[in-house]
Amino acid sequence: MAASTAPRPSSSAVDAATLAASIQKQTDQRELHCSVMALAVKLGLVLLGCVSIVRLSGAYQERLDRHGEIDAVVTVETAKLQSLQQRFDRLFSIGGEKRLLGEQDQWIAPNRVRIIWR
Repeated sequence: MAASTAPRPSSSAVDAATLAASIQKQTDQRELHCSVMALAVKLGLVLLGCVSIVRLSGAYQERLDRHGEIDAVVTVETAKLQSLQQRFDRLFSIGGEKRLLGEQDQWIAPNRVRIIWR
């Protein structure tokens, strides 16, 4: 009878253990789902960042090319401006009128009369 006096595990204790295991399993599954979603979000953000960097680098290269073109045009126009400024200074310095007439000789036909306004 000693065997019959030993306490038998009650069905409520087994149910509580099963319930605890079930709750633990659900919690683990939720954590796994949350971790997978967090990983997916992080991968999406990394992918978005990489695509943005690629697009920005392309735009930056295009701007550098445009800057190079504009710089070349500005260099040419600056050289033209300097040559015109030097010519202007030569024309309005002492003897500039003679230089102007010397430059204009090729433009006036031989049978024409030159008129100089003062």
